[in-house]
Amino acid sequence: MTAAERDALFVRYEQGPALLKTALATVPAEALQWRPAEGKWSAHEVIVHCADSETNSAMRIRYLVGEDAPVIMGYDQDRWARQMRYHALPLELSLRQVETVRAWTAVFIRGLPESAWARAGRHTEHAGPYGAEQWLRIYAEHLETHARQILRNVEAWKARAPGR
Repeated sequence: MTAAERDALFVRYEQGPALLKTALATVPAEALQWRPAEGKWSAHEVIVHCADSETNSAMRIRYLVGEDAPVIMGYDQDRWARQMRYHALPLELSLRQVETVRAWTAVFIRGLPESAWARAGRHTEHAGPYGAEQWLRIYAEHLETHARQILRNVEAWKARAPGR
C-alpha cells in the first residue's frame, strides 16, 4: 500500500462517524427499532453494533502494533446483538462511543511509523496473516457500509404496507 493510498483510507476512516450520524438523522423516531426482515438489524441495533465493533477494532490495531504475532479474536455479531439486548442499550451513548473511539484511534494510526503497517498477526475469522493494512481497509469501509444499511432500512420502512 502506498502512502497516498493509506492517506485516502485515513480520510475515509475519519469520515465514517459523520456518515453514520447523517444516515441516522434520516430515521423517523418510530422506525428506529423497526427491523426490515427476520434476522436483519434495526437502525438502533446497527448503531450499537458499530459501538461494539469500534471498541473491538481499536484494540485490534493496538494488538497488531504492540504485540508479536497476536491472535485477533472474532466474535458472533448477531449473537452479541441478541445476547446484549441491543435495543435496551442507549442509542446516543452508542453513537458517542463510535465517535470517540474513532477519533482516538484516528490519532493513533496517523502517528504510526511506516514499519507498523507491515505488522501482522492471525485473525480467527480470516485465512492467512491479518495485518495492519488489512485492518485499515476493513475499518475505513465499515461505517460506510452501516450508513448505507441504515438508509436502506429507512427506504424499506417507507415502502412497507400501510398499517404495518
